[in-house]
Amino acid sequence: MQTHPYTDWTSALEHEARMLLEDLDAHPVAQRLFDGTIDTKDYAGWLVQTYHYVRWTTPLLSMAGERLKRLGQHTALAGLLLQKASEERGHERWLLADLRNLGWTPGQIHRTARCPAVEAYVAWNRFTAEGGAPLAFLGTSYVLECLSVHRASAAADRLVARGAIPNIRKALTFLRGHADADGDHVTELREVLRSLTNPREHAALVLSARTTRALYPGLFPR
Repeated sequence: MQTHPYTDWTSALEHEARMLLEDLDAHPVAQRLFDGTIDTKDYAGWLVQTYHYVRWTTPLLSMAGERLKRLGQHTALAGLLLQKASEERGHERWLLADLRNLGWTPGQIHRTARCPAVEAYVAWNRFTAEGGAPLAFLGTSYVLECLSVHRASAAADRLVARGAIPNIRKALTFLRGHADADGDHVTELREVLRSLTNPREHAALVLSARTTRALYPGLFPR
């Protein structure tokens, strides 16, 4: 029996999401974030690098959505990209608030250099938005939202339970916010991607998911 093409390419997308979880579960610092034993220094370090990429999320989604509209392609997906740009607006402020409650000033945050993984993440997604396949950002979104669904809520609960970080209850805005929202986002994204039948578009989405999976562990110090 021939397998439906939708199953084939979305299975590859799901594989990248699962592999990111496995990669992070094996990463010494990410593992401690998930089990609640991470210390203040490493937690703040991850929050800072997360801030440096999250502040680009709304601009990149907007670029991708507007370009897809200009190309006259996939009106529904262009609308989804722009909707997601609106939904993500201001999430960088969650990170600023969490860092402030850990004792960081805005100046310290902005003086902290972006790590190579963040530099590459922003450059890659900017390329796909402005010069590549603009819908590819949805592959990036998919793996990151799957990560939030599977790890964010439990990580926040364990950080509170362990109590290893002073004032941690006031430094979980980003984790809690994404844990609450991203379950619906993943379901919505799965449904809308059913409209794609072009193998080149499938490949672009999977490549962005794979690139994000490769880069994301670099947000954590070793």
